[in-house]
Amino acid sequence: MTNLADGIAVVVWAWIASLLSRDPLLIALMPVALRLPWFLFALPAGVVTDRVDRRRLILAMDVVRALAFGAAGLVIWLSQPLAAPVEDGTSMPVLFGALLGCALVVGIAEVFRDNAAQTMLPAMVPAAQLERANGRLWSVELVGNSLLGPALGAFLIASVIWLPFVLNAVVFVVATLLMLSVRGQFMPDRTDAGHWRDELKQGVDYLRGAPLLRLLAGLTGVWNLLHQMVVIALILHVQENLGLGATGYGLILAAGAIGGILGGFVADRIVQKMGPGAAAQWMTLASGVAFIALPLAPNGIALACVLAAFEFTGLVWNTVSVSYRQRTIPNVLLGRVNSIYRLLAWGMMPVGLILSGVIVSLAENIMSRELALGMPFVVAAIGAVALTLFAWGPLGRGFGAATVDV
Repeated sequence: MTNLADGIAVVVWAWIASLLSRDPLLIALMPVALRLPWFLFALPAGVVTDRVDRRRLILAMDVVRALAFGAAGLVIWLSQPLAAPVEDGTSMPVLFGALLGCALVVGIAEVFRDNAAQTMLPAMVPAAQLERANGRLWSVELVGNSLLGPALGAFLIASVIWLPFVLNAVVFVVATLLMLSVRGQFMPDRTDAGHWRDELKQGVDYLRGAPLLRLLAGLTGVWNLLHQMVVIALILHVQENLGLGATGYGLILAAGAIGGILGGFVADRIVQKMGPGAAAQWMTLASGVAFIALPLAPNGIALACVLAAFEFTGLVWNTVSVSYRQRTIPNVLLGRVNSIYRLLAWGMMPVGLILSGVIVSLAENIMSRELALGMPFVVAAIGAVALTLFAWGPLGRGFGAATVDV
């Protein structure tokens, strides 16, 4: 349910920004508000996750997100009708600022909620089944997050622009009620409650002493930067270069979700057959190929196929990375180490979003806007290939030295 709401939000946050401004930098600010909290609040979220009942933390954060989406829908409804978007600045600064604030609250709650949710899984699933469990779980999440959600969000915002925000508020309320039925022990086994700095240092020391975890965190951070450059660039590329509307954009994202769902159902078998090191190596290389293929796709159908292949490989990579993390980090430290890891990995996302807008703005000075809108894809592809060359050997050696039962 929460990933259905997230999937709807994938389309509506950036799309509502594009209805208020045509400035790539301002449009990028909306997803930046959603991702910036990963940089600001990841470490506090880790300490909190290791101190409280993780199920109750999830419940509280979903209530906060329901209230934020409800507020966003209300301010949009009160601001009807919307003024036409402008090339520089925004046509409705007060509305734009209010939506940025709501997006920031949603992002903060998501940091605490997702960190707690990821640390719950090892308490519910045997270690040997983590690849299978993660693959199945992400496949179900992708059905809402990237298959049904974006298509539904595109349809709703194309008809009544405030409706998807209100619907998300309702969905989070339903998800909260469902979460109340979950039973189990989700309070970390703790014998002390020291100062938060000392607790955080324990997590930092553990990650510092785990070379493969450090490598995976760094790789994921750079890859996420490149991925966010492409995600935000895709909106204007689809609108202006391919001439598609919100529905077409949502369907393209849905096609990518199908690839990810298929990846989730076979990821454990791929990892078992190839080994985690080889799987991570080849999936990283595949992302570089996909980045350059996206702007070269001649139409929406071709673009959807490329995105499906890209999401397939990304899901396999996530299965390798997250399962290794869940298996090797002690439960009492999992929240803190996981939050430090995700700070490194997710903290780069806002940089990628802003960098995408900067690249387009600079490129427009020396080339047509059509070509400029494709430059973030080119830069991302070059970065992904460089990342693959850097990581190929260390990944093979790191997983070769690790004992992983799949």
